Amino acid sequence: MTTRTLLRAGLTLALALPAAAFAADLPQSFTATYQVLKDGGPLGEATITLKPAGAGQFDYSNATKGTSGLAAMLGANVAETSRFTWAGDVPQAVSYHYEMQAAIKSKVRNLTVQGGTVQVQDNKKSFSYAAVPGMVERNTLPLALGLALRSGKKDVVLPVAVKQEVESQTFKVSATEKVSVPAGSFDAIRVDRTDADRGFNAWYVPSKYPVPVKLAQKDGGDLTMELVKFEGR
Repeated sequence: MTTRTLLRAGLTLALALPAAAFAADLPQSFTATYQVLKDGGPLGEATITLKPAGAGQFDYSNATKGTSGLAAMLGANVAETSRFTWAGDVPQAVSYHYEMQAAIKSKVRNLTVQGGTVQVQDNKKSFSYAAVPGMVERNTLPLALGLALRSGKKDVVLPVAVKQEVESQTFKVSATEKVSVPAGSFDAIRVDRTDADRGFNAWYVPSKYPVPVKLAQKDGGDLTMELVKFEGR
């Protein structure tokens, strides 16, 4: 897909309705706690937090701590922090920081949107490419999906800033399924990624939560996040 096509897709998504139509319903702050499983067994815990950062911007962080098995032994911790502005109901990227620390390995990635350009520093490698209106990144993607579902969308296309380019990622509502997680049992909407075989599945209750009650991803391992507690507005 060309950059021009992505620009049109991003603008359509961001400007489909006036920002004022979403302002009253957009989440302003919350904390969501998850248990993290690998191959069905306990691995750690994750805490996702949204809070205002001033000047119309918001900070969205995801801190994952290894508490069981090899992850605990290696002291494996992952921290992701995003800053964004609302473009309609889309958390449009301003910056993103990823840091993974463990006893035997560490990794850092920084992404910054400067004007119409995305600058990426991935450990010692640097990349630069054109930004796209309505663009999100990997950390805020689940939030963007939840808000798209809440507005009634069944098919969602999002421009996602990754390491070397903007990917057009496609998601589709595939079913309504009963899901049991520590936070409770829900009739949840299942969303699957359809543009690539990435093994991404998420279950949402969009009338109740802007983030998934369960998320499963096989890219990099068979990992599952299950909601334990949600606090906020």
